[in-house]
Amino acid sequence: MRTFSAIAGSTLFLVAAPGVVAWLLPWLLTDHYHRPLSAVPGFVPAGAVLMVGAAAILLHAFARFALEGLGTPAPVAPTEKLVVGGVYRHVRNPMYVAVLAIILGQALLFSSWLVIVYGLIAAAAMISFVKFYEEPTLASRYGAEYETYRRSVPGWLPRLTPWRG
Repeated sequence: MRTFSAIAGSTLFLVAAPGVVAWLLPWLLTDHYHRPLSAVPGFVPAGAVLMVGAAAILLHAFARFALEGLGTPAPVAPTEKLVVGGVYRHVRNPMYVAVLAIILGQALLFSSWLVIVYGLIAAAAMISFVKFYEEPTLASRYGAEYETYRRSVPGWLPRLTPWRG
């Protein structure tokens, strides 16, 4: 896949998948953000920092797919190479972790139990998708290279030091 096509495809997928899961659905659950901000001390700044930081990580992860992997996160247009650079040296699933952090940030911002429950359901769906589809697909596609990466880099809780495989 050409770089321009990878960037365009990744951008489209960014809007279609994480855009819906991390922004649209919580927006609907919080009554289009018409809820008052949390009155719990520290929740609003913590939620805002979490959302901004996670959005930056999400954008970085998408860029790595397009520029390093020459593909997209979408299963219909996968990468040509296994993406293991940047934030992927710390955690195998930075996109999912970032999306869940954005959802948690919104739950804090609005003190919304409904958004927390939604986040738990989203986490269960993501973990299941990774375990039953992504990991077997990546193992089949990239073989020993993926297995080495998988053994060295945690899936959900980032390592403090980057993997240098």
